[in-house]
Amino acid sequence: MDTAASEAVYQFEGFTLDFVRGALFDPKGMEVPLRAKSFELLRLFVVNAGRLLDRNTINHAIWADVVVTDDAITQCVRDIRRVLSNETQAVIKTVPRRGYVFAANVANASDEQPAVPATAEVMQLPDRPSIAVLPFANLSADPEQEYFSDGVADDIITELSRDHALFVIARNSSFTYRGRSIDVKQVGRELGVRYVVEGSVRRAAGRVRVTAQLIDATTGSHVWAERYDREVEHVFAVQDEIAEAVATAIRPAVGYAEQRRMLRKPPGSLNAWEEYQRGLWHLAKSSLAGDEQALACFRRAAEIDPGFALAFVGSALVYQRSGLYHGLRPIAEAGKLALQEARQAVALDPTDSEALAVLAAALTTMGDLHTSLDYVERALACNRNSASAHWVKSADLTNLGRTLEGRKEALMSLRLNPRDPGSAMAASNVTGSYFIEGNYAATVDSARRYLAEYPAHHVPRRHLVAALGLLGRHEEAEAALSEWLAVAPGLIDMVVRSRPPYTRPEDHALVVEGMRKAGWKG
Repeated sequence: MDTAASEAVYQFEGFTLDFVRGALFDPKGMEVPLRAKSFELLRLFVVNAGRLLDRNTINHAIWADVVVTDDAITQCVRDIRRVLSNETQAVIKTVPRRGYVFAANVANASDEQPAVPATAEVMQLPDRPSIAVLPFANLSADPEQEYFSDGVADDIITELSRDHALFVIARNSSFTYRGRSIDVKQVGRELGVRYVVEGSVRRAAGRVRVTAQLIDATTGSHVWAERYDREVEHVFAVQDEIAEAVATAIRPAVGYAEQRRMLRKPPGSLNAWEEYQRGLWHLAKSSLAGDEQALACFRRAAEIDPGFALAFVGSALVYQRSGLYHGLRPIAEAGKLALQEARQAVALDPTDSEALAVLAAALTTMGDLHTSLDYVERALACNRNSASAHWVKSADLTNLGRTLEGRKEALMSLRLNPRDPGSAMAASNVTGSYFIEGNYAATVDSARRYLAEYPAHHVPRRHLVAALGLLGRHEEAEAALSEWLAVAPGLIDMVVRSRPPYTRPEDHALVVEGMRKAGWKG
């Protein structure tokens, strides 16, 4: 427990808990006897009021290195309920198979306002995008729903913290703003963050509505906002679902905001992170010229900070796309160049999900699908919401013939980050999965849909032309082939004339057959 908490006096339900004197007083001012461990547990409950505490958390906090049975915790809870006359569980709520929630309204009697960071000095912003998630406001009529709103915000913090590209303020700091009328610019200055997430929870009649917004604390402008309405049947499942949805939406919103901010800065003033963001902006163009500019940005980022893993991730992506997107070099050669950069990224940060995912992608490009899957699983263990990792996994599974699983992973990648440049590759994996299954009508529909969404991405044309040829739709097939030859003739050599290393011979033979029926003379 920190010093501020250890010197506090808290009041709840008429009782007073004095940390300095180590005593609990009833509403009449009489000291209430309580066993030492029960007192420690009550203190833990009070400073975490409204928050779910599981038994493992309680065990580590109260018994340190000693593992106790559930009976020891249950007995302490029973002691506290007895002295608080709380046998009905109105104050300490049991959450079956999860833990306990201290649902009382707690006031810090030693200070009329919760402690907040000192404002005398403005904290310098870190190089990475920095973000604080404030406690979500409980707009429900029932004050006991505070634990749900806190749980949503707490889970969002946990999810965002999985992303190594973000600097996320810990809960203990951001939650000091609970119940205060705040100015997000002041919060940004006090916590040293560029972005602030705030929101509210309203729960009534079996439904819950959560609103969330992302604000640029340096300007006060809104970056992103969304509302989520759900039926509440299993409350913690809903809490997890909403928290994951919010965190998933925030990541790309921060990325786009950072890229726009970088474009307004003079090139000579950029640090490594900023060069990386500018590189991503060029990469999103999905053009040869954009990729060349992106590579220059990533190389400058690595020169500025040789220990910056994401700079090498970016370079690996460019090299991989040189074969898969643009047909500049054989796909295996592109994969080898990408592999060198990816290995450097993983060496610098072996727990970064993006570094692990791009290493897996390079291995896929070279045809080593099983080793790629091993790295994909490592990436997902670090961040289960990595769109890049789900995309690579979809490619591996699809090309191994596990098309239903591959399509599921591709759709997950698209859901997690539909505007990311890598999403075009996930989209092409959906198309490819239908082709490998022999569902050529679905292949055509999928390819046309994704080519409309990602017009600069030409990989789905391979399966579009081949599927139309195999379906006997000759006029459409010839038109699709002519269009492909007009916009990306080099790609045909890489993915049709030569078999890509990751493609099974029987699948490639069908592509060639369909292309020839479409009029290809290769």
